[in-house]
Amino acid sequence: MARIPGLATVEGTTVFRERALEGRKVPTSHFRADPAGRQVSSIGLGTYIGRPDGPTDLAVEQAVSLCLASGRVNVLDTAINYRHQRAERSVGRALARALAGGKVSREAVFVASKNGYLAPDGESSLAAEAWIERELVRSNVLRPADIVDGSHAMSRSFLADQFERTRTNLGLEAIDLLYLHNAADAQLPVVGRDEFLARLSEAFRLYETLRDEGHLGAYGLATWDCLRVPKSEPGHLSLEDVVRTARKVGGADHGFGFVQFPFNFAMTEAAVLRTQTVDGTRGTAFEAVQRLGLGAFTSVPLYQGQLTREGPTAGPLTTAQTALQFARSAPGTLGALVGQKTPEHLAENLQLADVPPWDEVAFRGWLT
Repeated sequence: MARIPGLATVEGTTVFRERALEGRKVPTSHFRADPAGRQVSSIGLGTYIGRPDGPTDLAVEQAVSLCLASGRVNVLDTAINYRHQRAERSVGRALARALAGGKVSREAVFVASKNGYLAPDGESSLAAEAWIERELVRSNVLRPADIVDGSHAMSRSFLADQFERTRTNLGLEAIDLLYLHNAADAQLPVVGRDEFLARLSEAFRLYETLRDEGHLGAYGLATWDCLRVPKSEPGHLSLEDVVRTARKVGGADHGFGFVQFPFNFAMTEAAVLRTQTVDGTRGTAFEAVQRLGLGAFTSVPLYQGQLTREGPTAGPLTTAQTALQFARSAPGTLGALVGQKTPEHLAENLQLADVPPWDEVAFRGWLT
């Protein structure tokens, strides 16, 4: 099947935004401009949670369809290892139907994926280890020596192979954003800073080549702890060093433009701990993102569902809506990625798009 051409554009995402503002009365502040000026929704759909089975495939497809049809969400986030490649395929099928039905244009939808983790095929009859041996090791895509902690690799041949599979899974000619997935978290404590930055340079060289070929819009780092822990920790990563690496590889017009990290009521480090230094000034991860001109999306706003059961409530908002409102209101964020799939929970999340995010004063009143 032919891949769908195109990338999200300023014009396409602006049309999506204007339709939401005019036709659905969504507040202006629900959308933010990313570093390239594209208008992205402050609520994005994540696709991590779920079993690698048919019912979950359908649930993800329905979630994508509902988000796009609502006119309120135009950010879709996935990864090749989510549900063993089945998440990407589910997103691809739903997106293809939405585009074919004329409900949305390719230029209006910002699609992000990730690579770095080993991702056996969840629809293969082979066991995971056998699939990796046949598809990656025997074909010289991946050397066993390149694997860190039994699950992660950054070699150029491996990342290139994974990107091709991602394009096939999503059915897209080009991807708006590709994150290197938890690379620092997996590799820094094992290989050390100098070797990690050398590996990062090689990965960025590949991503710049993919940009030159028209297959990739931008690249970034999806992270867990590395940007939020103190410099004294062995897993700490300097975001300034990452941008410096990108400039050495890609010049002033390099494609490194985004980061992703956890942020919720239980994980507030990105907004309160001064773990990053930019131009000699210490600040939080969110502050570093802003100073460096990057875009940030945050993950796990509901803390894997715990905040839907135990979290606080703000006025008429439900516990889930309050948690999502907190995450999307953080100064310096483009949006929060939420992964709920049931129609009832999705409807609850989408209702929040009709509510303006908190201003900074209100947000900091909830920050503990």
